[in-house]
Amino acid sequence: MTTDAPISTSKSTHSTRATAAGAIGNVLEQYDSVIYAFSAITMAKLFFPDSGSTSGLMLTFGVFAVGFLARPFGAVVFGYFGDKYGRRTVLVWSIVLMAVCTVLIGLLPTYHDIGVAAPLILTLIRIGQGMSTAGETAGSATFIVEHAPNDKRGLLGSFQQVSSGLGFLLASLVSIGLSLSFTDSQIESWAWRLPFLFGAVTGIVALYIRIGVPETPEFARDKTAVADRPNPLKVLASTSLLATVKSMFIISLLVMGYYMFLTYVPTFLRKVVGVATIHAQLSNLICLGVFVVCIPFFGRLSDRIGRKPVLMIGAIGFLVGSVPLIAILATGALPAVYGGQIVIAVLLAAVAGVMPATLAEMFPTNVRFSAMSIGWNFSNTLFGGTAPLLATFLITATGIHFAPAFLGVFAAVLCLAIVIPMKETHKAAL
Repeated sequence: MTTDAPISTSKSTHSTRATAAGAIGNVLEQYDSVIYAFSAITMAKLFFPDSGSTSGLMLTFGVFAVGFLARPFGAVVFGYFGDKYGRRTVLVWSIVLMAVCTVLIGLLPTYHDIGVAAPLILTLIRIGQGMSTAGETAGSATFIVEHAPNDKRGLLGSFQQVSSGLGFLLASLVSIGLSLSFTDSQIESWAWRLPFLFGAVTGIVALYIRIGVPETPEFARDKTAVADRPNPLKVLASTSLLATVKSMFIISLLVMGYYMFLTYVPTFLRKVVGVATIHAQLSNLICLGVFVVCIPFFGRLSDRIGRKPVLMIGAIGFLVGSVPLIAILATGALPAVYGGQIVIAVLLAAVAGVMPATLAEMFPTNVRFSAMSIGWNFSNTLFGGTAPLLATFLITATGIHFAPAFLGVFAAVLCLAIVIPMKETHKAAL
């Protein structure tokens, strides 16, 4: 765990470039997942054409969830190598795997071309994406926070989440551009591939930036030969297992917020509520813009007043606000659709802005990558990847349009149960 130490304002001369290097991969990571979710209705027609409309959509989100099932395995693998051999090396390989998988989806034949092999191959690619994402999310957070000065961990760490928001924003912009530039028949025929092929550009840029950034000062401080370093997974199991489990529940609110409130809502507005596609996309775009702008504010605020108060702002907001906010969206009234999503964006930004620093401060350097990867990705699997599928199921099973809101309430309760008794760490050294 961390120990109290004087705050340093010049921990790393590489903190700015390290922040950019860590953050850029998250743009691609979130873009990959979100563009798939935004394309769910089209993907259902292309890869599950024999299923009914709702069944095809559920199967498409099922494949989406499969990628998350691969994350725990990827978390263990990438976490081990990140703590054993270094953060930078793992982040270089994770971005390569991620970019390759995204391009492969864009090149994949559909069910019409190769039959049942198409959804099977799509599922395998999503597994590859899930594994690469497992190394990317927590690894980049570790990389950025370990490079950051002690009094700016919240602020600089928040850019890991800003970049995730930018990935959402980029996916939303590309999705809107696709809708405005092509007809529905053109999109279903060939244009649906373009957003996935575009992912290669971000991957190349991210790889270029990362290759030129040194290892983190925290990891480099350990001069032990690689062969003599203990297995980080064994060390984690004996010293940080409980903290890792706690981190899963803290993260649950963030990942549920991402994949239910940000990713699923555009499909919910179009498919369930009947909002016009352009308004579903534009309102989501505005929501994402507000989200991205607010994240650094909350990250910086946590450097000043602490991680706990900021986390509790977001968690209590979702606890009391999830049901009324989704109920408001379900009315379909355009002012409600736009206004409701802006409120969601601010609440989620409070959670996202403080998350990287909070988690990094929960673990010692020798297991930080592993613990954050396992906690983050197991939480993603349990609460994130299943969110769109569960939301669709809840509406189908209950007939209540705002039923998915209870997922947000549940995640808020889990988060608060850990945060309320948690020790404050914003003034501690890593």
